[in-house]
Amino acid sequence: MWNKKLNEKIDKINDSLEKTNFLQWSYILGSRKEIFKRNFLAGIARGLGMTVGVTIITAIVIYILQKMMVLNIPLIGEYITELVRIVEKNK
Repeated sequence: MWNKKLNEKIDKINDSLEKTNFLQWSYILGSRKEIFKRNFLAGIARGLGMTVGVTIITAIVIYILQKMMVLNIPLIGEYITELVRIVEKNK
């Protein structure tokens, strides 16, 4: 009685694992080469994404600072002017 139920449950688990390709996933997850390759590509993607994001945000900030410089606000204007000159000098 218990043996039959246990065998049925084991068969169900086995079928589920086969449907989800568990053996293939365990091989990929366990393979050092695959893990290294996956993490290497993920690192490149993160680095590229951060570089593009920082470039866009910096360009927007410089654009806004240039527009504020035109407004010629007394204290802030001088500071922004100097900051924009430093940034443009280092391009």
